Amino acid sequence: MSDSSSDFRPALTTLSDDESAFRDAVRAFAEAEIKPLVSKMDEEAQLDKGLVPKLFEMGLMGVESPEKYGGAGGTFTMACIAIEELARVDASVSVLMDVQNTLCTNAFIRFGTEAIKQKYLPKLAREWVGAYCLSESTSGSDAFALKLRAEDKGDKWVLNGSKLWITNGKEASVFLAFANMNPSAGYKGITAFVVEKGFKGFTVGKKEDKLGIRASSTCELLFENCEVPKDNVLGDVGKGYKIAIETLNEGRIGIGAQMVGIAQGAYDATLAYVKTREQFGKPIADFQGVQFQLAEMRVSLEASRLLVYNAARLKDAGQPFIEEAAMAKLYSSRAAEKICSLAIDLFGGNGFTKEYPVEKFWRDAKIGQIYEGTSNMQLQTIAKMELALS
Repeated sequence: MSDSSSDFRPALTTLSDDESAFRDAVRAFAEAEIKPLVSKMDEEAQLDKGLVPKLFEMGLMGVESPEKYGGAGGTFTMACIAIEELARVDASVSVLMDVQNTLCTNAFIRFGTEAIKQKYLPKLAREWVGAYCLSESTSGSDAFALKLRAEDKGDKWVLNGSKLWITNGKEASVFLAFANMNPSAGYKGITAFVVEKGFKGFTVGKKEDKLGIRASSTCELLFENCEVPKDNVLGDVGKGYKIAIETLNEGRIGIGAQMVGIAQGAYDATLAYVKTREQFGKPIADFQGVQFQLAEMRVSLEASRLLVYNAARLKDAGQPFIEEAAMAKLYSSRAAEKICSLAIDLFGGNGFTKEYPVEKFWRDAKIGQIYEGTSNMQLQTIAKMELALS
C-alpha cells in the first residue's frame, strides 16, 4: 500500500451547529417519547402503535429525502446521528429508522425514475414505512443466490418465492424486493421491484421471536403469483445487484451508528451505576480495577464513533468510503458487544436482571455482527481492498 500522506483521510467528528441542534432534538425526543416504552416493547416484542407516527412527525423517516418530496433535506451524517441517538435509548426503534433512511429511501433517491420518486418518496417521508428485502433461506452472506423469481408477463411482472429476516416487515407499506428474472444469467438477472403491501399475491408471514431488538419486526414475506406493475422496477432490469451492493455499503455505516448508540447507552448506565453502588464501604467507582474497565470501554466507544463518523463524512463528500464503511461496522459491532458485556460485569448480579437496562443493551448489540453483512464479510471486503491497493 502506498505510503503517500495523501492516502490518509482524517476522521472528522466535530458537529456543526445545525448537527448539534439536531442531535439534541433527537436525544430529547428519545428520552421523552421512547424511553418510557422500552421495557414494555421489549417484553411484548412489538413497537408501540403510537410511536411510528411520532417518528414521521419528527422528520426522522426522511432525513436525506429532498424537501420537494416532503423530506428533511438533510445529510447522510445527520441520519447517522439520529440512528445513534435512538439506539442510545432503544435499538429496535433505531433500526426501523435506519432501514427506512439508509436503505429504502436512499435507494429510491439514487435509482428511482422521477415518476417513482414522486410516487413513493413523499409517502416514505410522511406516512409509509419501507422494508429492504434481499435475504432468503439460502441467500445470506451469498446475497445473490436468490430464488425469488420474476417473470415478465407483458403488462406486468409476476413474482414467486419468499424472503426471510426482513426488518420492518410488520410495519412496512412498501417493500423493495430483489428477484431474479433470468436465473441463467446469474447475478445479472437480479432486478429490484417496488412492491406495495396491498399487491395481489403478496403476504407478510411469520414474525421471528428474537434474542435482541425484539420490538423490531423481522418477518417472512411470501410472493405467490404476486403481480407488480411494469413501472415498479427500481433502476434498470437486470441491474438490481448494483442497487443491492451500493445501498448495503451505505447501510453498513448506519449499522455502525446503531452500535455506537447501543454502546453509549450501556456506558452511560454503567458510569452512573458505579458511582452509587457501594462495596467495602465506598463506591465501586473508587476501585482502580473498575476505573480501568471504564477507561477501556470509553476508548473503544470513541474509536467506534470516529470510524462511523469518518465513513459518513466521506459518503457525504462523494469520496470513496466502502472500506471505511466495512471497518466502521466491523469494529463498532465488536466493540458494542464487548462494552455491553463489561457493563453487565460491572453491574454484577443486578446486570443479569431485567430491572436494569444493560442486559438488553447486550442482547441488542449481538445482531450488529450479523445483519447487513457479517463480520467475516467485512473482513473480506477490507482484505480485498487492501490487497488491491498494495
